[in-house]
Amino acid sequence: MEFGAIFPQIEVAGSPAAVRDYAVRAEALGYDYILAYDHILGANPDRAGGWRGPYTYQDPFLEPFVLFSYMAAVTERIGLATGIIILPQRQTALVAKQAATLDRLSGGRLRLGVGLGWNEVEYQALGQDFHRRGKRIEHQVPLLRALWTSELITWDDPAHHIPDAGINPLPIQQPIPIWFGGSADPALRRMARHGDGWIMTIRDPEAARPKLALIADALRAEGRDRAAFGIEAAIDYGDGDPTRWRGRLREWQALGVTKVAVNTMRSNLTWPAGHLDAIARFLDAVRDI
Repeated sequence: MEFGAIFPQIEVAGSPAAVRDYAVRAEALGYDYILAYDHILGANPDRAGGWRGPYTYQDPFLEPFVLFSYMAAVTERIGLATGIIILPQRQTALVAKQAATLDRLSGGRLRLGVGLGWNEVEYQALGQDFHRRGKRIEHQVPLLRALWTSELITWDDPAHHIPDAGINPLPIQQPIPIWFGGSADPALRRMARHGDGWIMTIRDPEAARPKLALIADALRAEGRDRAAFGIEAAIDYGDGDPTRWRGRLREWQALGVTKVAVNTMRSNLTWPAGHLDAIARFLDAVRDI
């Protein structure tokens, strides 16, 4: 079992020193990785047509590739995982270049989590079709791997045209692991075709059980080994009850989860001291299970 700390994006005031302290402290505690969420734009809830979503323009988000480049420079070992990059709203070759650069500069520590996202406003602002995002990601993931593992590629699909070109330098990892977010049945089948693992947003193990069975069936249909496919769950810090954390971790272990990350956001903690204390308390309570 690997343990991760979810970077508390929406509670970060933006202090470089505090971001550094978080990364250094997580590594010193023994965490295996830091995971960060992605949103480029937040919408105004008073906009014409209204707005429904968990985040608005008032919630801060540091861009993950830039954030992790900074963290990579002040740490040596800890993994860096996007959870998730909203891939279809971004240019594929640019993501490939950013990820390859980060992987190279971090010494091969990147795990790229990708997904479709839910914020149509971001897609509109970035010039991509929100309603075709599922089709687009199907083309993007194979292209990312091709760009990371070949000096030159010629590539044509409905979304991309690359005429005999490539990335230099290539990433250290050949290729960078790609994990998927999402929980809808089509997303689960897609990750069984293209992914190295699943980053769950489901918090209830019983609710996750049928989804895990669907993934196992889909992997089998693709001729893939379920044991080689990673599963990541999250545990909310909440009211700080170690008994609840330990019980939930055992439930996830029984379902074959391979990574667990603690989410300290929305737990009435101060930034940064409260979050630093919280990740220390959590790992101390669960690392021996």
